[in-house]
This record gives sequence, C-alpha cells and structure tokens, in this order.
Amino acid sequence: MSKLVQGYEVVIGFETHAQLSTQSKIFSRAPTAFGAEANTQACAVDMALPGTLPVMNIGAVERAIEFGLAINAHIAERSIFARKNYFYPDLPKGYQISQFEIPVVQGGEVSFFLEVGKETVRKTVRLERAHLEEDAGKSLHEDSSLGASIGDGRGQSGIDLNRAGTPLLEIVTQPDMRSSEEAVAYAKELHKIVTWIGICDGNMQEGSFRCDANVSVRKPGAELGTRREIKNLNSFKFMQQAIDYEVRWQIDQIEDGHAIQQATVLFDPDTGETRAMRTKEDAADYRYFPDPDLPPLVIGRDWVERVKGEMAELPRVMAERFVKDYALPEYDATQLTQSKAVAAYFEATAKACGQPKLASNWIMGEVSRRLNASELSIEQSPVNAAQLAALIGRISDNTISNNAARQVFEGLWNKEGPSGSGEGEVDAIIEAKGLKQMNDTGELEKIIDEVMAANPKNVEEFKAGNTKALNGLVGPIMKASKGKANPAQVNALLMKKLG
Repeated sequence: MSKLVQGYEVVIGFETHAQLSTQSKIFSRAPTAFGAEANTQACAVDMALPGTLPVMNIGAVERAIEFGLAINAHIAERSIFARKNYFYPDLPKGYQISQFEIPVVQGGEVSFFLEVGKETVRKTVRLERAHLEEDAGKSLHEDSSLGASIGDGRGQSGIDLNRAGTPLLEIVTQPDMRSSEEAVAYAKELHKIVTWIGICDGNMQEGSFRCDANVSVRKPGAELGTRREIKNLNSFKFMQQAIDYEVRWQIDQIEDGHAIQQATVLFDPDTGETRAMRTKEDAADYRYFPDPDLPPLVIGRDWVERVKGEMAELPRVMAERFVKDYALPEYDATQLTQSKAVAAYFEATAKACGQPKLASNWIMGEVSRRLNASELSIEQSPVNAAQLAALIGRISDNTISNNAARQVFEGLWNKEGPSGSGEGEVDAIIEAKGLKQMNDTGELEKIIDEVMAANPKNVEEFKAGNTKALNGLVGPIMKASKGKANPAQVNALLMKKLG
C-alpha cells in the first residue's frame, strides 16, 4: 500500500478533536450552543475563578463509551484526569484538564475502502487511544466582532470563553497512513462513525470535528522521520492539499541537506502552503500531573453494557448484515452504510423491489451521480425509494431495457409523470415515452430475418468463427426496433438462427 514519493515513504498519524454533543460543558453546567454572543456561555468554572471546582459531565463519559464500542476498543474500568500545563491567553486556568497516562478508550481500529489504481482495497488504521478533555477558549483578533465591540477593532484582541470547557474526545491513531488519500479516507470514515452514533455533529466549519495531521517522510525501511503537525484541518479538500504540500516541502528540505525540525504548522488555503507556527512540544513540556480536584473515572461493566444496549446499529454491523441478508459484496455494503439516510433508502428500495444488488447498483451509480451533481442529500432526492423500486421492478420483468430505464429515471427526477410514489408514476412515464420493450417474438424474428438478409457478410463471417461479426447484426436490429427489442432475447434468437 505504501506509495513512494521521490523515493521517500510518507508516514502519517492523526489526532482528531471531536466536540461531544452534550448540552453542557464537560466540567460545568454552562451551555455549549454554537454562535452565541462572546462570553455569554462561560460560567465561573470556565473562567477559573478562585474557589471553583470541576464536576464531571456523565453525558461526555457515555459518549466516550459509545465511541469505544463503535471501534472495538477497550473501555478502561479506571482512568484518570491530568493537568496539561501551558500558557495561552484563552486558557484561564493556565492548564487544560485532559487524560494522559490512562485514557478512557484504549486501542481500537477504523477500516475503510480505498481506490488504488484499478483496485479497491481495504485499509485498517489502528487507534492508539481516545481521551476526554476540555476545549480552550478563543482569541479574536483585529477586525473580529469582539474587537469591534471594544473599539474600532484595529490592532486589538479579545478573548471569548464560550468554547472554554466544551467537552472533546481526542482520537489518536498509530502512524499507519502512507498517503494523503489514505489520510482523507480515514478522516471521512471517522467522521461517519462519530456522526452515525450521534456523539458529535461533525460540523467542520464550526470546529466540531478538527483534525491534526502528523506528517513525516523517510527512506523505505529507515527509522521514522521527524514529524511536523499540521493543525486544525477543517475540510477534507484542504486536508489533502496540506499533506501533499508538507510532504513535498519535507523532501525538498532533506534533499537540500537540511534537517527537519519538529514543529506545529498551519495550512494557508489561499497560498496552498504550510507555515511554521511554533516548535512542537513533547509530553514533558506540558508537565502533566494528576488533577487533584477530580477523582479517578470508574466505569463498571454494567454501565458499558447498558450503553451498548441503548446504541443504534453500528455502521460496520449494518454492513455485515447487508452482506448476509442481501448477498451484497462487502464494498457495496460499506458504501451503502456511509450514512443512516443512505442505508435506509437502500433497505426500503431493496425490500420493495426484491432485487438488492440492482438497488445497490442504482443507488451507488445513477442516484449518487445525480445527487452529487445537484449538491443534494439522499433525503432531498426527487426520486424516492418506492419510485426507484418500481423502476427496478420494470427492468427485472423485462418491461424496459437498461437504456430505457435511464430515461424513466430522468422523467422521475424531473417530475414528468403524474403525482405518485411508485408503480403508477413509473408506468405512466414508460407509456408516455413509448419505452416498453418489444416482447413479441414473431415481430422480433421478422426484424432479425430482414437484418440478416441485408448483412450477408456479417452472417458468413460469424459462421466462419469471427464472433465479433455478431455486433454488426445486433446494432441494426436494435435500431430497427427503435431500441425496444430485449437485448437478451435478440442475442438468443440470433444465435439460434445462426446455428
């Protein structure tokens, strides 16, 4: 799977901050709603006023348990919180409450499919841990809304503590990815998991799902190179661009005889370049020590089992069921479980038409193509599951050909038929467009005889062993039937007449 770039192997690990979907913060009762006026959702605990103490949010713990179950990880029966010390203006305490030595979620893996050349391969990324922590506040500079409220906004900064104390689950991988394509595929799969189980809304623009990529390069078989961490990648497009640029930059530096210095860098979408923000800290720089205000987090097996019993069917479990119940290839099942809405659309279609593989092909093909082109979600599809099932039914019973089916789908998409939700609308479009297949054997045989008589050379060549000559007969037959002949029936009758 490793893809060499200029003779170097790329090594990528990810740290992802998923903002948990609790209504209040991890150690206080302050709300977590996005977009409120600055400093209106920060209480005394968030501001670190003297005498305040943190109190654990049970909802954040349960969401961490759900994530651990979703990735087949170990849920620690006992984990501890630590103080991660560093100074930053929007960190009122001068430290962040996080987990270090014993995280709540340990191990696990995330699997996904990846297109490599003409092959589709399965890739698995191992997770090292997922731990609970609080978010910091936000610094607003110069012409920000807060700056404007305290003056003319020019050259000033302000601190918004609305985000301080928001619960995060930091998800850390092993350095298992070897290209930007793998990294993006992993990030998309992780995004799917956290939104599917409902622990995070996944809104990258609002910062609910933020990815940091640790990138290094090395000669094949060599020790791991020095990594640089690209911070706060908030779109899959920018993620790939940033990693690709960073890889090229590191290789150029090494080739020019320079050593890579461990650093934190930012990606500028306008220039397409990364730039160093600060030298990268290691664990020792943060002076971790157990937080004396928080007791160990103890999670009993009965608690884990209760959470497990309340969870919806997981995407990997649903994909396994689709393989078993609908005889779908593993790839199809995985693609159809990218979201709950797509999975529900497929199941409704498959059950209604009794042709799950055809349903899968249409949803992954024509339906997805149309939705992407129109920038619509599956919930907004003009063609509902009942209509698609009826269309597939008419293909299965040989009422229409595959080519005609695309015309029917076009009609359904553009609402050309009468108001309806299934067979009636499909049949009306078939009738209006004259797309019904010719199934009259006598009429079809007459056309075949005429075409064979008009193309004696193709007939002789086929009988002499040139099988490609058959195409010179099938084309004119389909044209003479105005596309209404059943291709399978045409081939069967031709072969019979040709001996």
